[in-house]
Parts: sequence; C-alpha cells; structure tokens
Amino acid sequence: MARAFLVVMDSVGCGGAPDAANFGDEGSNTLGHIVQECAAGRAEEGRSGPLNVPNLAGLGLGTAVTLASGMTNALPAPAMGRWGAATEISRGKDTPSGHWELAGVPVPWDWTYFPDTKPAFPADLVARVCALARTGGILGNCHASGLPIIAQHIEEHLRTGWPICYTSADSVFQIAAHEEAFGLERLQKLCADLAPVLHAMKVGRVIARPFLGDAVKFWRTANRHDYAMKTPAPTLLDWVADAGRDTHAIGKIGDIFSMQGVGKLWKGKDDAALFEHLMALVGHATNGSLTFANFVEFDTLYGHPRDVSGYARALEWFDLQLGRLLPALCKGDLLILTADHGNDPTWRGTEHTRERVPVLCAGVGSGTLGLRAFTDVAATLAAHLGVENQGPGKSFL
Repeated sequence: MARAFLVVMDSVGCGGAPDAANFGDEGSNTLGHIVQECAAGRAEEGRSGPLNVPNLAGLGLGTAVTLASGMTNALPAPAMGRWGAATEISRGKDTPSGHWELAGVPVPWDWTYFPDTKPAFPADLVARVCALARTGGILGNCHASGLPIIAQHIEEHLRTGWPICYTSADSVFQIAAHEEAFGLERLQKLCADLAPVLHAMKVGRVIARPFLGDAVKFWRTANRHDYAMKTPAPTLLDWVADAGRDTHAIGKIGDIFSMQGVGKLWKGKDDAALFEHLMALVGHATNGSLTFANFVEFDTLYGHPRDVSGYARALEWFDLQLGRLLPALCKGDLLILTADHGNDPTWRGTEHTRERVPVLCAGVGSGTLGLRAFTDVAATLAAHLGVENQGPGKSFL
C-alpha cells in the first residue's frame, strides 16, 4: 500500500498570483528574487554565488517559477520530477488559509484584520486581555514584527508584567511574554482563554510567543503555540484518519489544524530537528499513512526580517537534507513539496506576499503538471492513498 508525504516549505512562493495586486503584492516573487539576488552577488552573508539547490531544481523548482511568474532562467536544470504551480482562492495570504486549502478546504469567509494604527485593537478587546492576564494594561497594541516588538518593550514587560500584544497583515493576535517572569503556562492559558473570543470575530489565530533573556540578549523559545480556528469542513488529515490510516503531523501542522485528524504529533526546537522526524517517518511510517510537515524557518527567520542571504542559506540547507530524503523513499511513496504563501525577502515591509506556490512531486515520474489549484494537492494525495476526496480539487495523477 502506498504512503504519502506532504511537505510545506513555509512561505517559499514563486510569484505570479493573478490577484496579487489586490494585496499590494504585484511583482513579488520569493524564489525568483532570491535567485536574482544570489546571481548578482547581493546575498553573500554566510554563503556565496548563485543559489545552489540541485535537488529542488532537479524536481522542477526553476521551471515551476517560470510557469508561475514568467521569470526565465530562474534555476536552469533538467526537471526529473513532476512539477507545476498552484494558485490559491482563499482570500488571505496567511498560514491557515494556505494549509487548509492545500488540505482540500478553501476558507469560505473573509478573515478579520486589525487596522495598521496605534492602537490596533479595540478597547473592549484590550480590556478582555487585561482581565484574563490580570494586568493593568498591555504593551505594543500595533502592527509589528516579532523580534523588533520584543526588543522595543522587553524592559517594560519585565518591569510591569504586561504582555506584549501585536498583529500583522495576517488575521492574527500575537502575545509575547517572558517564559519565566510572566510564566509559560500563564501565557498559554491566556492565549487559550482568549482564542474563542477572537475566533468568534473571525480572527484566524491567537499565537503564544514565549521568549527568554533580557534587554541585552533575548531569544524566542521553541514553545510557540498557535490557537487556530477549526476548519469549516473535514480536511485531508480527517479523510485519511477516518479511513483507518495513520496520520503524522510535523512542526506546527498540529496547531494549524487544531489537532483534527492528527494521529501523532512530532515537534522540535528547529527545522533541523523537524527534518530528523521526517527522515525517521520515511524510514518507518506504515503503509497507507500520511505525513504532513511544515518547515517554518524560511518564513519566521528570513522572510519577515527580509534577510535574503539567510533565506538563501535556508534553501540550500534544505536542499542538502533533501539529498538524504529522496533516496530513502520507498517504491510507491509520493512526496509533494509545496508552500502555503510567499514572503519575498526583497519586498517592502515585513509581511507575507500573495504568490503562487511550487508543486514538486517525487515518486510519480516526470513532466509538467501545469497550473493547478491548491485543493488539487489534497485530491492527488487522497487518490494516491485510495481514500475519498471530499474537497473540490482534482487529482493530477
């Protein structure tokens, strides 16, 4: 019986979304612009020269960029896998929208977004946070990127105990707090208690963002937790689990899907640890199983901070790991590599970018898939595993 592995390279978009202008992102191209910056010698920190990703290129990454956006000579290499690009229909460029749609369920509603003003949050919501946190106020209350907002407020946070609350262009409410001074369990309970309030407002996620250290040196820990809305319909994970098969979630997949349809969750302190979980599952996952993985550091460490060199290093590191994974796949396995949105590190601001995403397949021959829907990924994996496709997508097998 076949096995399936769905791997999301978080934010590794390839440009060309037909509605990008509606999001202010026309012309964004995460992969394409990284390739260009590397070729021009403008991504030399910790690496050098043209982007070196032979395994991804061999699966068709460069041809997928050209298909999606029209950018030529992105990664010239013969494509040995099945390759294409997918277009999202959900009206968001965020984590839940992308992952849910890849899993067969487009988002049927408009998300609620907080205005890019200061304050960003309505007074009644701030009062609710203060009541739940038992504090006299909150810090932040604005659009921000995670590390700068902590740096700005860490001293006052440690002095007052007030949580640091911020949002972004995504439908999200994030709370950063010191794991020891504020307390990790207290932070997680605050987010869990607040989540139903925000979900009723159609805010997609409440995210606990714990950190350690002081104003001189601080760091975010691996204890992030996303409190996401439940999906509006069963997803690929449910389809497979309901068929009596094993389902494995690696990284933040469990949070994104509120553990619905997840049989076993595998977490780690970083993408390197998560890749070892993926390698282990390639070695021992049962026949008929689905493994769904997310590798988030492309997005969090390099996309939002607009670090082109770092993003290129991460892609090259991932490609090296892929060189271990591909030979370990068994006959009958299907591996699909894709992304949930873009986060062009050359783009203005610090937010996600609306882009098409690559769809690269190993285990099903070679050739083009053309332009596909996000939901076609779920339909294809369902067909491969022999379970019912309950979504609108069409298999490309």
